[in-house]
Amino acid sequence: MHHLLRKQTITIFAFAFFILAGYKSQAQKQLYRQDHDDLPYYFGLTLSYNSSFLHQTKSDKFLQSDSVMIAEPGASGGIALGLLGTLRINDYWQFRANPQLIIGGSKYLSYNLLHTGAGEADFQRKIMPSNIVSFPFQMKFNSDRIGNFRTYLLGGIKYDIDLASNSTARNAEDLIKLARYDFGIEAGVGFNFYLPFVTISPEIKISNGLSNLHQVDPALKFSNVLDKIQSRMIVFSIHFED
Repeated sequence: MHHLLRKQTITIFAFAFFILAGYKSQAQKQLYRQDHDDLPYYFGLTLSYNSSFLHQTKSDKFLQSDSVMIAEPGASGGIALGLLGTLRINDYWQFRANPQLIIGGSKYLSYNLLHTGAGEADFQRKIMPSNIVSFPFQMKFNSDRIGNFRTYLLGGIKYDIDLASNSTARNAEDLIKLARYDFGIEAGVGFNFYLPFVTISPEIKISNGLSNLHQVDPALKFSNVLDKIQSRMIVFSIHFED
């Protein structure tokens, strides 16, 4: 799992590097949108792709279980569309709100069983659909502008509401309940490319949930072997700023 996420991160950074190299090789002389960073605030749109998975901590019952031998999370992809609002603080610092609707990116856990019931497979994947309304609030630290290019670092918090949460579902033998609400922290890096009529900003960030999403049910064999379940996400975004 972690090898897969490292590979995706390296690929995204390499993509951003080649964009930057090609952009700088054009040796543009004209400066675009020179007064843009002096605006007190501005808005934009966001398109994103994410790779999300669940970080789980096993309970004491996992070692006592004679049925569940392996329980591990898997990664899945999702897309997002969002709005962007940026407030200027000074030449280097900005505050940003970036509410988004994240579609897809279903969460799932894979189980290997030693003892199975009638008609039950020894490998099972429990998929939990996910459609999230996310409210990230971030601080940005900008570098000096070099021609029509600038880089920035960001960090902040997020509050998520999972519209597809199964937290109120009735008990079932194979169910794992996840809470509807999540709170977490984010950090990332991005690049501003100033064009004549828009600023395009590719960005990559890591988003870690701090809440325990798992609603443990001792009666469910796929639930009682786990203690904490927390969200993890790597997000690649492209912002279009007016």
